[in-house]
Amino acid sequence: MRSPEDLNTALENVHRAGMPGLFAEVREGDEVWRGAAGVADLATGRPVSAGMRHRVGSITKTFTAAAVMQLVEGGQIGLDAPIGRYLPKLVPGERGDAITVRMLINHTSGLAEYLPYVYPSLKAFPAVADTRPQSLDDHRLTRFDAIELIEKGVSAPAFSAPGGTPGLYSNTNYLLLGRLLEQVTGTKAETYITRNVIERAGLRDTELPDGPTFSGPQSQIYEAWFGMIEPPRDFSVFDMSFAGPAASLISTVADLNRFFGLLFAGEIVSPSSLAEMRRTVRVVSQESKIIDYGLGLYPMEMPGGTFWGHGGTVWGAGALAMTSADGKRQMAVAVNMQRWNRLDSSGRPQPHPIDEALTALYGMAMHG
Repeated sequence: MRSPEDLNTALENVHRAGMPGLFAEVREGDEVWRGAAGVADLATGRPVSAGMRHRVGSITKTFTAAAVMQLVEGGQIGLDAPIGRYLPKLVPGERGDAITVRMLINHTSGLAEYLPYVYPSLKAFPAVADTRPQSLDDHRLTRFDAIELIEKGVSAPAFSAPGGTPGLYSNTNYLLLGRLLEQVTGTKAETYITRNVIERAGLRDTELPDGPTFSGPQSQIYEAWFGMIEPPRDFSVFDMSFAGPAASLISTVADLNRFFGLLFAGEIVSPSSLAEMRRTVRVVSQESKIIDYGLGLYPMEMPGGTFWGHGGTVWGAGALAMTSADGKRQMAVAVNMQRWNRLDSSGRPQPHPIDEALTALYGMAMHG
């Protein structure tokens, strides 16, 4: 592992580049480094610490996918069965017959993203320059109904035919997986995931909260919305019902590393399920880039090889967790500001020193 001094410097460089605060954990075998740089509260100067609980956004998808794969192993869900078999009212007719459970997990269902239909000021997405952040403020405490969100995604114009590639990264898929878990187990998706994934992994600081706040040491989180919110605004109180089993997880960097380590050791799902999770297809990401995506996991190229994991973002908070395929080296990083890149005249996000500093941190953490 790189020296603690090098890792601390790399972390500090991200803060110097403009990130209010960030914290991380790197593990290699029995060696563990944790670090933090910057502030958790811009108003008071309270510092961040490495043990803070944090909104980790779409890293939730790995937990949801693992829960579904456990039920596939038990024969309660068919990975290549049509979703219409389980949820005929939510995905009716020919589409319900054509879209399989696998297509939901790997984002090749062709279903649209519901978020631009829920947040009116984001309607132009993915044309970011034509979006505005106003509706994020308007809906801070809105309690959304998952069925209504799914209906918006299912009734919106489809991105492509079911099974087509590239697929479209869409939260609609994972809200449907939440309903699938509920339908098959008779328990709330969040309850099932908590019992069978979070508790099975022995994660003490990880939860799927029901409401706009959560307990424990935490940072304020700041949304910049591509320079349209100046200065960036605190979004730490926010009802996560808009994301549910797609992106509402709270965790710590230590818990994330523990989870991905156990997942890749075959202790959350079976080795054959893990092999399915690592079979990738081409998908258009939320940043409109083509990426390889598996079943709630994706590969990331770094100096030192290919690493597996997931990133996540909510309004104001972001996280990234990755592990080597043998589970020996891991990194989890949490940041307390999002969408720091301003847009150029053609509406594309411009490079920012934060990006370069984060890339250097990831490279140092994983290359060693």
